[in-house]
Amino acid sequence: MSVSAKKEKMIFDRYRDGANEAIPNLCCPTTYPSHLLDILPREIIERDYGCGDPTRHIKEGDVVLDLGSGAGKICYMAAQIVGPHGAVIGVDINDNMLALARKYQQQMVKRLNGTSINFKKCQIQNLSVDLEKVDVRLRQHPINNADDLKVFKQWKEQMPAAIESDSVDIVISNCVLNLVSHSDRLSLAKEIFRVLKPGGRIAISDIVSDIEVPQHLQNDPDLWADCISGATQICQLLQIFKDAGFHNLKIDSWPKKPWKVLERVEFRSVTLVATKQTLQPCLNLGHSVIYRGPFAEIRDDEGHVFPRGEKVTVCEQTYNSLVTGALAHDFISFSPMSSENSARNSLATPDGCAEGQGCC
Repeated sequence: MSVSAKKEKMIFDRYRDGANEAIPNLCCPTTYPSHLLDILPREIIERDYGCGDPTRHIKEGDVVLDLGSGAGKICYMAAQIVGPHGAVIGVDINDNMLALARKYQQQMVKRLNGTSINFKKCQIQNLSVDLEKVDVRLRQHPINNADDLKVFKQWKEQMPAAIESDSVDIVISNCVLNLVSHSDRLSLAKEIFRVLKPGGRIAISDIVSDIEVPQHLQNDPDLWADCISGATQICQLLQIFKDAGFHNLKIDSWPKKPWKVLERVEFRSVTLVATKQTLQPCLNLGHSVIYRGPFAEIRDDEGHVFPRGEKVTVCEQTYNSLVTGALAHDFISFSPMSSENSARNSLATPDGCAEGQGCC
């Protein structure tokens, strides 16, 4: 059996066992808001294995997708935040975990006044394929020869996506990405990007390492299944999501004390946030900002440069991302003085960039 296959088996076995009985120290301890835990069944709380709390980034009315939803704890916490006008979808690959999450589904929906909560069986790096539908199809139509395989592939291509493109407001994850093979992580980030609505967000809690994890540790199935040896460096994690098309990437949490230290490698639970840009046209409507400092200048992922203390004209998209995003307190903002001025600026610079600024 290959190293990769051993890792996959160990992950499956570990979380199958974790669904049947609580396994202490499977991931790092995390404190969650008590008011979101009060109505949760004790079994769900005891058999949750995570490393962070992405729920604080969820808003009322959001459609939430939780990758690696496990026993469903984060989903049921999120459902209390989004309310009846929102929805929560949990995705997991482990049948035992899905069964545990669904065990309390009707009960929790009733407690939450009908808030939509659903659980789907998918690989988190392939959110198009509903594997429960695949399981049913293969039981009804086993593949015995090449012709059967051809028919199955045709059927699979015609399947509606388990998670539709541009359908989710926020994707959250809690200590799951490090279980995916390194070669699949960019595909995973691109799948997250695909399912998010324009303007959608991510809040990804995961384990990272301060230096590269030695190969012999990466090859250890036990350490991989324990969310340790699959950790990546934070700079690499940020680059993966940037390469997938995300903007406004930020390390939202970084504990000073490591969760574990193994062979001088420090492992921490961090939370990464980012956004998928909207599809609005890039127009100059008269918005501008001043960067407060303390640095001489900063530059965003689109190439905009903001010298300290200098008023810079920006398009509406950039303006909104600055005044409502993670850097809101670092900028002084100026909205258009009048609708007449906005129209004039829009006509003067239809590409959304002030003369000499290179806005977009």
